[in-house]
Amino acid sequence: VCICNAITDKQIRQAAESGVTSLWELQKHLGVASNCGKCGETAVDILREHSRPDSSIERTRQRASSV
Repeated sequence: VCICNAITDKQIRQAAESGVTSLWELQKHLGVASNCGKCGETAVDILREHSRPDSSIERTRQRASSV
């Protein structure tokens, strides 16, 4: 997601699971969108996806299917 700082979508999801809820917090903890900023919108989309009420059900399904 963030090429400048080599941050992956998996890292953003892990941060969201640990309680990160905003781009500012992602910038603080991971450095996302702190250089060129092009990844900011994608990072926010991932956070939104994680915060949807039904997303935990979908994540559980994804984990179960990958086992």
